[in-house]
Amino acid sequence: MKPATKMDQPKAVVPPDGGEGNASLDALVSEIIGRVADKWTMLALEALQEHGRLRFTELAAELKGVSQKMLTKTLRQMESDGLLLRTVFPVIPPRVEYELTQLGTGLSAAFCGVWIWAEKNRDEIEAARKRFAQRIEHTQPWQTPRS
Repeated sequence: MKPATKMDQPKAVVPPDGGEGNASLDALVSEIIGRVADKWTMLALEALQEHGRLRFTELAAELKGVSQKMLTKTLRQMESDGLLLRTVFPVIPPRVEYELTQLGTGLSAAFCGVWIWAEKNRDEIEAARKRFAQRIEHTQPWQTPRS
């Protein structure tokens, strides 16, 4: 593999306004990324996209390792952001189902690109991590690693 050059580096995305930026849009994007780019939201998006409508316990089973409290918090945030629809059925015991809205489906599709990228680049990422770990292992704590 040849070393990366400056020409190989990806170009920054320039907003349609030519880079001037819009403070309120920048804030919204940062907030949304902060809220939806966490592990449980991404996994909930994936599960709901794959299975459609799910009950709380079914969703919990899909998201192995999530606590009831964290799943509740995640679903409430997603509902607040308009990413999912929560339907309560008036039966005993209560039945609640969750499904993605159009916004949620669109976000799920956008995150699908991350999964595809990760799958495509898995070997290269793992090799880079291994090289880094080896370099750090051979570096004394008082030395700065060389690139």
